[in-house]
Amino acid sequence: MKPKLLLPILAAAGCLSLSVPARAAVVNVGDSNSTWLGFMNVFDLPENGGGFQFGGGWGVPDLVSTFDDGAETLTLSPNTIGDPNEYWYQNTSGTATAPDFGGPGQRGNKVMEANLYIEETGRLVNQTVTFTGNILADTTTAAHRGVIFIKDFAPDYSSFTESSIPIAPGPFSVSLTTANDPARHVQYGFQFIGENVWVTDTAPFGSVVIGTIPEPSTALLGLLGLGFLARRRR
Repeated sequence: MKPKLLLPILAAAGCLSLSVPARAAVVNVGDSNSTWLGFMNVFDLPENGGGFQFGGGWGVPDLVSTFDDGAETLTLSPNTIGDPNEYWYQNTSGTATAPDFGGPGQRGNKVMEANLYIEETGRLVNQTVTFTGNILADTTTAAHRGVIFIKDFAPDYSSFTESSIPIAPGPFSVSLTTANDPARHVQYGFQFIGENVWVTDTAPFGSVVIGTIPEPSTALLGLLGLGFLARRRR
């Protein structure tokens, strides 16, 4: 008789284990007071081979990323380079003198991958991380594109896993299950990719406007999660 009783007991135990929710974390777009970081990767133009040139830390305003905390928005615009050197700009007007080609109307000579992100080490490991927000407007042309991403880097940044989606108007949600290593670095944020543009020529290329307050559904999810924890603690 004992073996017959063991099967339903095991089945009940299996049901209990399946009912335990997986670890999860929801992160949102922060305002200017959040711990935003900037990183720029620079490439040759596709017609010049598209080869990687260099990468490094970049000031958040220089990306170009502009916060308006009063309006609760973040705006991403084409990257501008103030250095007129021919490394950065072409003599498309035919009137500039080398090596300073930059100026109004001159075409950029590099593709800029501007990364604006928040990085957390340890806290978001071994769980499903979901980055949510709302794209209020996207007026970019085919010359530029935006990406929303979560990346999970090795402790030495030698490799990473990634989940990403293209920027498009409306609410967004992107998720990634991270590795179980407290030394790993999880980054979430935005990329704005395209040719550099002279500072007075950015308007025709458009921009991306992002809301910096959580979506109501995300806020509700957080409250439900707190309620669940409160019930478990009783």
